[in-house]
Amino acid sequence: MSTVEKTFYIETFGCQMNAHDSEKVVGTLVHEGYNQVATPEQANYIFYNTCSIRDKAEQKVYNKLQHFKNSGKGKVIGLLGCVAQQEGSKIFDRAPHVSLVAGSASYAKLPEMLVQIESGNRRVTGLDFDNPEAFDTPYTRRDNPFRTFLTIIEGCDKACAYCVVPFTRGPERSRTSESVMEEARRLADSGITELTLLGQNVNSYRDPSPVGWDFATILNEVGRIPGIRRVRFTTSHPRDFVKPIIDAIDSNPNLCDHVHLPVQSGSTQVLDGMRRLYTREQYMERIGWMKAAKRDIAITTDIIVGFPGETERDFEDTLDLLEDVQYDAIFAFKYSQRPNTSALAMGDHIPEEEKTRRIMLLNERQRAIQIRRHSQLIGSLEEVHVEGRHESLNQWMGKTSQHRTLNFTGRDAEALAGAYVPVRVTRAGPNSLVGEAVV
Repeated sequence: MSTVEKTFYIETFGCQMNAHDSEKVVGTLVHEGYNQVATPEQANYIFYNTCSIRDKAEQKVYNKLQHFKNSGKGKVIGLLGCVAQQEGSKIFDRAPHVSLVAGSASYAKLPEMLVQIESGNRRVTGLDFDNPEAFDTPYTRRDNPFRTFLTIIEGCDKACAYCVVPFTRGPERSRTSESVMEEARRLADSGITELTLLGQNVNSYRDPSPVGWDFATILNEVGRIPGIRRVRFTTSHPRDFVKPIIDAIDSNPNLCDHVHLPVQSGSTQVLDGMRRLYTREQYMERIGWMKAAKRDIAITTDIIVGFPGETERDFEDTLDLLEDVQYDAIFAFKYSQRPNTSALAMGDHIPEEEKTRRIMLLNERQRAIQIRRHSQLIGSLEEVHVEGRHESLNQWMGKTSQHRTLNFTGRDAEALAGAYVPVRVTRAGPNSLVGEAVV
């Protein structure tokens, strides 16, 4: 193909790490002379960066691929990310029109793999975890000029019974503190003011260099880089969540006062079946550290309903947990069977209609909590990092340090994207706040 024909389209499914991985793919391909286009119809190369954490997400990708079974003649179809890593070369049998299957550790080598395809090889894979360039893809394109992601650890050494991440992302590999700090400083110099440190288990970070920083240390140090005003992190595992993390948030105002700490269940019995490596009591100890902090730390979580063997009493324990913690938001999911996981061998699977009933009840209970908690913020003054503008609503939108969405008016004539604006909260709903800018 000529240089003019090197057009590509990429669609991303799943988590923040996948979104950031797609930035790596785009930056790498653009550097090699490929041009990104807005629709698959315009593209010679079509990439789907996939998520396999739930069956529904995986099926959505295969439905997309089916569309190109007949209409994709002359196009190169590539499957990237977690489904690619999970299924490997079996994808070629299920979707013969796919030419490339590559996991997240192979994106720096993507141009080399495309050269193989252009040379006539119609089945190319990149599934090796042992790639020293996986972190430092040199041409990452940052889609937002003010805030971005920074991966500090890849993979997972846990073995949760429901989770495919150890199979799709491999074992834990931490970056050196030197490389993290170097990239963070470079991002700050480019105008980035908000960084989110990423990892499947981000607080499992262990500096492999002789410096030997732990997660609390690198979190604190990134928050002291000139130009960086906000630092977030996700996702944490309760087993590795230690008190020094809270101490760092208390002592460094540039670290956001928000912690996402997935619990998955409020029942110790279910947590044991999930192989989560902590009890409800141990999880609540960590919640206690946050509640006792000097700063008011917003707490969010993930919850799975309908895990095999979850009794009504177990589910009631989860509902009770909502009241005990008073989460600021939850992300609730119905248990989904995934390949290569130990939960597949478990009996006593919960019927789909019962999972639906439980998740609806859970979300209803949490909605009431969020309405109550947000209403307590009416009259407060919040600093908003502005993301953009709803022209139809005549409102600016952005996030507070506690990761709450706050829409506001009062500064209509200015270009505010990327600015930090003081806003007085005037109204509250279950999922967002409304306010007026303080001039």
